[in-house]
Amino acid sequence: MKHTAIVLAAGKGSRMHSDVPKQFLLLADRPVIYYALRAFEESFLDEVVLVTGEGQDAYCRKEIVEKYGFSKVKQIIPGGKERYDSVYCALRAVEDCDYIYIHDGARPFPDEDILIRARQCVEEYGACAAGMPTKDTIRIVDGQGVVKDTPERKYVWQMQTPQAFSYRLIRTAYDRLFEKGDFEGITDDAMVVEQMMSCPIRLFEGSYRNIKITTPEDIRLANAFL
Repeated sequence: MKHTAIVLAAGKGSRMHSDVPKQFLLLADRPVIYYALRAFEESFLDEVVLVTGEGQDAYCRKEIVEKYGFSKVKQIIPGGKERYDSVYCALRAVEDCDYIYIHDGARPFPDEDILIRARQCVEEYGACAAGMPTKDTIRIVDGQGVVKDTPERKYVWQMQTPQAFSYRLIRTAYDRLFEKGDFEGITDDAMVVEQMMSCPIRLFEGSYRNIKITTPEDIRLANAFL
């Protein structure tokens, strides 16, 4: 069986209030994207497809992939305008693959245990995603901020990546999504599989350290973890 990771590093990071894309900000003198790529490099994964922003592929090849010796990065391709565009570009670039692991490059801490759980889950169920039970009480509000509902906390999980799928399943789901052309409300790959294939998604345990770098506070927290 061949296991391939798609690492998305095409985001602009507007909430970071920085001219530098968040995936290239430094954590302990190395770019954020370095840590996710290192995790996949040291794992059972066979290859990595790195998706970059437009015009960033040469920089990523020289200053990240070659500089740090990431031999499993077999392709570096430009992404699209939205996340689903970037994922679809990568899926079409992949050949001869059984399982796909899609990961946000702005999540620097996908450790070995997470990846092993992803492999076990996807090989059994075909569609799964990392997540963690929320620590906080969640409230559902209306447009005026008035509380309308309070779901039971034990049933509420925060979604993470990697999200893993059989290649045939996720490719078919994305083919149908782009044929249909209705992208409203699509925020992650699990939603594409749920909506296009009517396929249930099994959640496996990620980690509370598996944070996504989105705001300046996240950089400080990630440095503390390191």
